[in-house]
Amino acid sequence: EISYNNRWGTVCDDGWDINDAEVVCSQLGCGPALEAPRSAQFGEGTGQIWLDDVSCSGSESSLTECQHRGFGSHDCGHHQDAGVICEIDVQIRLVNPHESTRCSGRVEIYHNNSWGTVCHYGWDINDAEVVCKRTGQIWLTDVSCSGTESSLTECQHGGFGKRYCGDFWYAGVICSGVRIRLAGSGSTPCAGRVEYYYKKRWGTVCDNDWDINDAEVVCRQLDCGPALKATQSAQFGEGKGDIWLDNVACSGSESSLTECQHRGFGTHNCGHHRDAGCCLLLGLTVFSQCNLFLLLFWFSLFVLYFFCLGIRLLGTVCDDGWDINDAEVVCRQLVYGTALAAPKEAHFGEGSGPVWFDGVACFGNERSITQCQLGEFGSSCRHHKDAGVICSGTFLFKRPGSLSTRCSGRVEIAYKKTWGTVCDDNWDINDAEVVCRELNCGTALNATRSAHFGEGTGEIWLDDVSCSGSERSLTECQHRGFGIHSCTHSEDAGVSCSGVPVRLSGSTLCSGRVEIFYNNTWGTVCDDNWDINDAEVVCRELGCGTAQSAAVSARFGEESGSIWLDDVDCSGSERSLTECQHRGFGTHDCTHSQDAGVVCSGEKLNLILPKPRISMNPANKVKWRSDLSITCSISPQSQQLLQGEFTLKQILGSFSQTKPSTTNSATFKILKVDFDKDGLYQCEYSHDSSFSTSDSANISVIGNKMYYCLYYSDFFDRTNTVYLLHPLQVISMTSHPLR
Repeated sequence: EISYNNRWGTVCDDGWDINDAEVVCSQLGCGPALEAPRSAQFGEGTGQIWLDDVSCSGSESSLTECQHRGFGSHDCGHHQDAGVICEIDVQIRLVNPHESTRCSGRVEIYHNNSWGTVCHYGWDINDAEVVCKRTGQIWLTDVSCSGTESSLTECQHGGFGKRYCGDFWYAGVICSGVRIRLAGSGSTPCAGRVEYYYKKRWGTVCDNDWDINDAEVVCRQLDCGPALKATQSAQFGEGKGDIWLDNVACSGSESSLTECQHRGFGTHNCGHHRDAGCCLLLGLTVFSQCNLFLLLFWFSLFVLYFFCLGIRLLGTVCDDGWDINDAEVVCRQLVYGTALAAPKEAHFGEGSGPVWFDGVACFGNERSITQCQLGEFGSSCRHHKDAGVICSGTFLFKRPGSLSTRCSGRVEIAYKKTWGTVCDDNWDINDAEVVCRELNCGTALNATRSAHFGEGTGEIWLDDVSCSGSERSLTECQHRGFGIHSCTHSEDAGVSCSGVPVRLSGSTLCSGRVEIFYNNTWGTVCDDNWDINDAEVVCRELGCGTAQSAAVSARFGEESGSIWLDDVDCSGSERSLTECQHRGFGTHDCTHSQDAGVVCSGEKLNLILPKPRISMNPANKVKWRSDLSITCSISPQSQQLLQGEFTLKQILGSFSQTKPSTTNSATFKILKVDFDKDGLYQCEYSHDSSFSTSDSANISVIGNKMYYCLYYSDFFDRTNTVYLLHPLQVISMTSHPLR
């Protein structure tokens, strides 16, 4: 019976079948339908007959969603009243917090959406017998589903209660919990028509306003990496049934498509010829390895693998040409912070399966590894050359505030895979400087407070941040600890950055041709009207002291490629070259014979120390107990200017040595190398409070590892002691009383 117009009425059995009964049983929460009885099997009703010629597919969430003749329209009498028989599914469990066995405990049953107990009055062994049979029963075996069935009992199986299994062969599932999928013609797990599951039915999304930000949310939700394309006009074929969403507007940072703005479920003005989709050519995943040292120092260790063409076939990347820029892109794509090293030669072990690419060449600023130049697909490389990465940790920044641009906005960091804001307590220009540098956004112009770029939501990860300004990452600065704060989102911190990095290409660190980074490309500055005021701004921006001269006529050599600025006119007080008046990016009437340059005093050097080189003798592999020499070096001109010092560090170990040097190199000797010296090393070159690091180099200590067990009994102390010994050290020790 159904209620309509505040009156109960029956349903006529014309066309009544098991699909109609299935909808009723599901709507009542009574399990699957067993029968669809007709001819008033449960007696004739009285009053209204509300429905006739009901035709359900079985997937509807309510009987009134099925096709029918209309409320009150019928040609029946109550002798044709329809009915259902559902499989009543009473759940039983045994609860015993003191026992690990599943076959003893307090009896509880699930009824009316909650668990409850059974009173002991009249409880005896016969009652217990029924419970034991119910809780111990294996109902199904040899289950074979196509995947489209709405209930497990619709699948082929060996019959109810016919068991061929032991009690330890229980089947289980792990569900994704994601109500979104990619389907359609030519679809893969990471490319296809976007469909959303709502009211127990799959439906499509209309392509009105559908863009890359919306696709980004879908790809993240499906763990498919970054979105490369947002497809429209039913590129993957037209769907059927419901269109659930329209006018979807995501910022790109949401964790689910339904968190984005939209018109409401089922509200649209579209046909299926406008079904939205998204396309991801390559996804990215990693296998991780960590130890206590890594956790203590907030490092994470990763090996790089790829999903190819949406088909989750894992393969590796060859290390030909693999460098820190490639690793930087991978760390950014995985939301693991900045790259610390780009290890080669299967440092994390050899992979299996195909080697997808070699000759990867990234600039370092790409959003995805797929935006880099990729060599031959299906490389002939072998797995002994598998590439890897070491990232600083799960930290990255974004700027989703309503007033934000690429290089200004509310500061947010990702910690434990969750975005959160930074409180503005003690927030100043030094903190902003670190953020701008990490985002490759030039210098800091302003450190905003009081949610200048809008209030965030969710977590507040950092408070009382205190940076010196020279740190590589905001998480290297002092703070109260992740998640520890006394703030609200009205105190969210932000930054405004210059947005255009500047560098000098020349013979010394603080003199050379001026180049700026714009539109993902380095380009030069034309010398029209170039003078000492312009040079002053460049020297200050780079932390190179005061300007000595403004070089013209390509004094430091001609570059090729873009010329970004012309007719630059600075007063000399600007914090960034891009704040000065100019004709506009890319607008000029110059050739590279007019490339501008500067000569700075070089008295203050903060941010642009030269990158040191690292070399080893013997290279890569060293025999156990033999000697090893590692040399760190920079160009002779840079050392003559800087008079800095070198530090050799083991990235994942305790070794660290520093040598001041008046030459351009320093050699570190490690005598009688032991197995604890195995791993990656980096050279660090420092001057005052600034430093720069080399690429990493790998040392493999080869030879046999010998261990001994020593058992010692002390009858006076009445203890036994077991030692695990290496020839040079005690590995572990365990003591216990004599027995």
